[in-house]
Amino acid sequence: MTADRRSVLRTAARLAAVTAVGALSACAPGPTRGTGGQGPVDPPEGSAGYSLRPSPAPTAAAAAPTPTPVLSPPAAVVPAVAPLAPGTPGEVVNGPRGRAEVALTFHGEGDPAQATALLERAEQHGVRLTVLAVGRWLDQQPQMAERILRGGHELGNHTQNHLDINALTPDQAHAEIAECAERLRRLTGSIGRWFRPSAAQYANSMVREQARLVGYEHCLSFDVDPRDYSDPGADLLQRRLLRSVRGGSVVALHMGHQGTVDALPAVLEGLQRLGLHPVTASQLCT
Repeated sequence: MTADRRSVLRTAARLAAVTAVGALSACAPGPTRGTGGQGPVDPPEGSAGYSLRPSPAPTAAAAAPTPTPVLSPPAAVVPAVAPLAPGTPGEVVNGPRGRAEVALTFHGEGDPAQATALLERAEQHGVRLTVLAVGRWLDQQPQMAERILRGGHELGNHTQNHLDINALTPDQAHAEIAECAERLRRLTGSIGRWFRPSAAQYANSMVREQARLVGYEHCLSFDVDPRDYSDPGADLLQRRLLRSVRGGSVVALHMGHQGTVDALPAVLEGLQRLGLHPVTASQLCT
């Protein structure tokens, strides 16, 4: 082969290599829109999707490929709540009687499908609930914390294991409140505003003190209990509730009971006829 022939072949090979590199560069993903080239966009606040943690930028000496990004569940965003009204007691049984508002509060435990159906029915009527979650339920159904908050509802603490908290020692009561608070903080970034005593309508002084030490300035009791946990049926449940409720009432209800899910639309319509509007416990006390 002549020198001229070898020179032509080398030039052709260099041109082919440059063309290949240019093609690869054209197919490489560019910066994600809205990130300034810093990595993927996190989902919007309250999104049920997952966010990607961007992998560290490779160095020149790195021989291994860039690690695959790790999926992590998003933290639920706790809606901002207004300060409570001055003079709000350490244990709230009801809100101001002169207001045409009531708070529908729920023991948070049970079948997540029923809990979701209950939330959806409330949302269809433009109503927001207050859910006092049991910690062991959050261990089993952690997605429910995000779902409750994403719907604009309020989330609080109903102890870790739903024991008779007034019968416990101070250390035991503290542990029950603190363990549930830790789950709430881990899942949502906040322990919530309200603590409701378990297996009791009212917290005794020892339980109120232990709740305060965990970070709860206010316990949430109730003045209307239609005993939906006994599964009386949707019709009887809504009659019991509507004949007892009045302005400022805090109503105690339970997730995990199909009769409560079935009764909710009639309850909301009945409250409207009475001129009462359901709000969260915090809204009732602002």
